[in-house]
Amino acid sequence: MVNAIAVLQGAAAAVFGYVSFHQCGPNDSTAIFANLTGVPPGKHGLHVHQYGDLTNGCDSLGGHYNPFNHTHGGPTDKIRHVGDFGNVEVGEDGTAIFKLNMENVNLLGPHSIIGRGVVLHSGEDDLGQGDSPDSKTTGNAGTRLACGVIGFPSETTN
Repeated sequence: MVNAIAVLQGAAAAVFGYVSFHQCGPNDSTAIFANLTGVPPGKHGLHVHQYGDLTNGCDSLGGHYNPFNHTHGGPTDKIRHVGDFGNVEVGEDGTAIFKLNMENVNLLGPHSIIGRGVVLHSGEDDLGQGDSPDSKTTGNAGTRLACGVIGFPSETTN
């Protein structure tokens, strides 16, 4: 089993959380779990981005991680970016628990997401179904609300 974690922090200090990833083997799906606090209520797009560079905050992470040159889609679409995780539903109290199992999201091999960024966006991801040209690249999910870099957890991290 391979485990990974990204600690998400926002420009606003109140936005905080983590996304954990768990994959048993190279041909298995990856379990994704997020726990977030301080986020505005509503739906927020969650995506893996190309780089793990936080030099200029979330802006340094590049676009969506897309090694197969696909258009943007939803988490169950066959044609989608590797890290198109859909939307996190945040409650009125600003907290969210998110669980998802994804095919073709790898912690092992040449298309591993370890070392890449993960971004929580300010708006709802339209899952590539919108009328705007940005729908097929970003899902019109808005600005980058919080981000982190996917890495290996310490042995003491739960």
